[in-house]
Parts: sequence; C-alpha cells; structure tokens
Amino acid sequence: MSTGTEQIRSRAGARADRDTHFEVEQFYYEEAALLDDGRFADWLDLLADDLDYWMPTRSNRLRRQQALSVAARGEAAFYDESKESLAWRIRRFDSGMAWAEDPPSRTRHLVTNVTVSHIDPAEHDGFTEDDLWVRSAFLDYRNRLEREENVFAGGRTDVLRRVEHGGLRVARRTILLDQNILQAKNLSTFF
Repeated sequence: MSTGTEQIRSRAGARADRDTHFEVEQFYYEEAALLDDGRFADWLDLLADDLDYWMPTRSNRLRRQQALSVAARGEAAFYDESKESLAWRIRRFDSGMAWAEDPPSRTRHLVTNVTVSHIDPAEHDGFTEDDLWVRSAFLDYRNRLEREENVFAGGRTDVLRRVEHGGLRVARRTILLDQNILQAKNLSTFF
C-alpha cells in the first residue's frame, strides 16, 4: 500500500483530473468577470502575495532565431509586476488621476484552451505537487470612448497555488501577446 506522500509525488507533472480542471476553468471565468466588471480590488484577492506577473515584449525573427523572439528577464517588458505594484496601479485608477482610464474602458476577457497539470517540483523550484501548471489562450476586447477599440490575443502560462482555506491563487503569470507592436494608445488592461 502506498503512502499519501507517494500518491502525491506520482502526480508530479501529470495532467490534472477532471474535477481540478473544472475548478481551474471556473477560477478563470470568475477572474474574467471581475476584470470585465472593473472590480480590480477583488481581482487582487485572486493573486498570491508573492505574485510574479510578467508580459515580455516580442520581436519578429527568422525561423532559426525564434529563441530570441521573446525578451528575456531583465529586458523589455510590457508588464513586470508584483502584487504590490499592481495594487498601486489599481489605486491610481481609483484616484481619478489615470486619465487613460477616465472614462473607464469596457472589456471582455475570453479564456480558452485551458490545460492543467500538477507541478513537478524537480523542474520548478519553490513549488510543490499541490501547485498547478496551467496554460491558456485569451482574447481581450477593449473599447473606450466612441471609437477606440483594441483586441489583444495571446497565451498565458500560470502557476496556481492552492491556498489553506480552499481555492486557488495566481502565483506566477507569464503573458505572451501574439502581436509584437501594439496598436493601442495605452496599455491599461490586465490579462
């Protein structure tokens, strides 16, 4: 008979079961609704205190140079944030001093192609088998004023951490836009 620890270790790197996958999808739908409703302070509650929220830039490269098409850590990024810096941005929205968001944008966040697996701690230092490795695709539509429209498409790679009282929190999020040049006048939406 195997111990509980052996059963947990056997999950490392494996696809999550159907119930866990459903839980993750529901978590993402709740997150999208909070962002679309402009409930940013509530959205912050879905983020871990040690959050790493990163959206690197990308460039067009020849096929043989694709490894260089996405900026590395320390290079240019649209977002390189912590939970604290995101909270600062949200407080600025609420202060009335964020002119790019007054009047506020209307957004619609769509999340799809969700795949969920258990973290393999041997490959991801600082995480446990209870943490989840999640990939998803997104489409974010943004409209502001009468004629400003932006569509952001891309993929996200998240590490979701199970918290003590149940539920999930985003501990790491890497966002990669499909476009390398943004047509938006500003980038004041969260992904």
